[in-house]
Amino acid sequence: MFFLRQILESFRFAWQALRSNLLRTLLSLLGVTIGIFAIIAVFTLVDSLERSVKTSLSFVGDRVVYLSKWPWAFGGEYQWWKYFQRPETKYSEFKYLNDQLENAQAMAILDFKRTVVKYGNNSTSSQVQGTTYDYNRISDVSIASGRYFTPQEMAVGRPVTIIGATVAEDLFNGQEAVGKTIKIGGANFLVIGVQQAKGKSLVSVGGNQPDIKCIIPYLIFSKLFNSGVPTFDVAIKGYESDEGLLELESEVQGLLRARRGLRPTQDDNFAVNRPEAAVKFVSAIFTVLTLAGWVIGGFSILIGGFGIANIMFVSVKERTNIIGIQKSLGAKNYFILFQFLFESVLLSLVGGLGGILLVYLLSLIPFGSLELQLTLSNVLLGLGVSSVIGILSGIIPAFSASRLDPVIAIRAK
Repeated sequence: MFFLRQILESFRFAWQALRSNLLRTLLSLLGVTIGIFAIIAVFTLVDSLERSVKTSLSFVGDRVVYLSKWPWAFGGEYQWWKYFQRPETKYSEFKYLNDQLENAQAMAILDFKRTVVKYGNNSTSSQVQGTTYDYNRISDVSIASGRYFTPQEMAVGRPVTIIGATVAEDLFNGQEAVGKTIKIGGANFLVIGVQQAKGKSLVSVGGNQPDIKCIIPYLIFSKLFNSGVPTFDVAIKGYESDEGLLELESEVQGLLRARRGLRPTQDDNFAVNRPEAAVKFVSAIFTVLTLAGWVIGGFSILIGGFGIANIMFVSVKERTNIIGIQKSLGAKNYFILFQFLFESVLLSLVGGLGGILLVYLLSLIPFGSLELQLTLSNVLLGLGVSSVIGILSGIIPAFSASRLDPVIAIRAK
């Protein structure tokens, strides 16, 4: 109990010392404030960018592989000339895989075309997506009003469509869109549903633009836009029990190689792409950015730490007489050490809180589609780094103060 009381007394002495030299205190914590702001601002920016990019990639669905002519590549040289002669995936191959695959719970064709859609005198640019019935089992299709496609509509390719929230607003100006007829590619389509608004994302990849999208059955999409060879991808969703989707990938490769008559010595003339590759590539980039944040902020906070250490040495020099009086009255060495150590840590923590506050104010500023979010982990990181800097900056001055001889200290000028 006596020990705790002395620690609290040390803390009180430290607080009084900081208050009595307010200007010096503010100048000292400024370096730490800038350093913590630099570190936490970079971390917050990187976390927000990574979250936005991964959300933008979420259209690929969960536990899904993509069959395509072209492999996805991230970094390095892309040997396009090796893939150019590959055949495009045929609709008959899609039907064959859909009938034969045992490790797939859903399959859907994905094909896209940018065009103008019209309703009366209103028109807007839209991304038209041709797909098959199981698309809503692979990717999220949130219907705000209306309904999803029926199997019969998809099977015969009826001219029906589900439109995005932005398309509905541009064409109908807030009026009910379901049941109206719009023109897509010069053909009439009945609007059967409107998707919920998703908002803009920082990065729009592939079909990740639901607000400006019109979804239609693939068969009628192919008649309208595929005058030559179709160039669609096939999304295939595996089961939860298939760890890493290895069984699904092997089955797709085996069936399609047999269908295309490839010999064992021949390479695949198709690609089975995994969305995890994109996520891993993005994570690797942000790991480098995080390291850069540590380097940039580290230099700033190092300067702040030296500033605090310098002020603490000055403080010890100014209060040498007081230290001598305290020790002559029975103050223990740890009482003096804690007094200056608390002062250093408190100074650093206040500076860290100032830096965190600046980052929080920065997060309130709108940056378009990028939403900055200061997380609890980054706040704790900032406070932790501030505490460590305070201890490192104050330990030597505090130790030297605690070792002073009381007689010499009292006589010091």
